[in-house]
Amino acid sequence: MAATYERVLRRAGYRVVTAASRAEGMRLLERLRPRLVISDLRLPDGDGLDIIRAARALDPAPPVVAVTAYVLRDTRQAVLASGAEAFLAMPFGIAELSRLVDALMMHRHREVSRRAHS
Repeated sequence: MAATYERVLRRAGYRVVTAASRAEGMRLLERLRPRLVISDLRLPDGDGLDIIRAARALDPAPPVVAVTAYVLRDTRQAVLASGAEAFLAMPFGIAELSRLVDALMMHRHREVSRRAHS
């Protein structure tokens, strides 16, 4: 799925970097300081909530979208409590992902502009 997300978001004009594991994602967060993070909750080497928490601890904190195919009763609450702005349960449409990313990036741009003018 990551390859599909990457292809769609690149076509929309975004620069996209992907990670195949929790460890790689954590390294990229620290090194690149992304403007937006999309994380699966189930990663081969750990919990995607760790990625979300680490992203939200950055300064400035990027918006975070959590995605998962494994929705349990408390999953949504745990995701939002960890600091994610949005939660997408698979399957979801690519158009839905694109609209969400566009909205979050627009909001982030406004926030950064507002801080710069304060």
